Amino acid sequence: MKTDSLLGFALLGLIHLQPMSGYDLRKIFASTAWGTFSDSPGAIYPALRRLETRGLVSSEVEESTSLRKRRVFRITAKGLADLKEWLNQPVTHDDVIRRIADLMVRLSFMDQTLGEERTAEFLGEFAQELDGYIPSLHKYLESHASEMSLSSRLALESGIQEYETRLQWARKSIALYEERDGDRG
Repeated sequence: MKTDSLLGFALLGLIHLQPMSGYDLRKIFASTAWGTFSDSPGAIYPALRRLETRGLVSSEVEESTSLRKRRVFRITAKGLADLKEWLNQPVTHDDVIRRIADLMVRLSFMDQTLGEERTAEFLGEFAQELDGYIPSLHKYLESHASEMSLSSRLALESGIQEYETRLQWARKSIALYEERDGDRG
């Protein structure tokens, strides 16, 4: 893969949905749940230049009625292939422990890029990894609770509940895809 950052993949995914200017992308990052990414011109424009240098996006200046011209970015075939490769990676144990946010970014582009069947498979992989990880967290809590401070134990319990909530959400999401598939069949 030519893109090596989550920001790069987020930009590719958003540009795949529709061509956008850097300003458009900044507005998305500033005003939506994508706010985990910086809307700073010092983050977005260099990332767009890197994507363009690598041949993953192309850009052209659009004339407008205002004094300011807009540089609009479009994903290239190479960029789409890179995005698909990233999205198609299996969910791993390490992803669940260290990269949940990355998984949610991947999920957000799956339907439009890979289709609903692959999205449902992805959710199944996610649920399976969560289902395998949660018992080890409970085991750790049970064996170490007596030596933990109250705040440490509460923090761990919060983390466990978060994973359990994500597993419940993943199972509900899979059911929604299965229901949609059944309605079509």
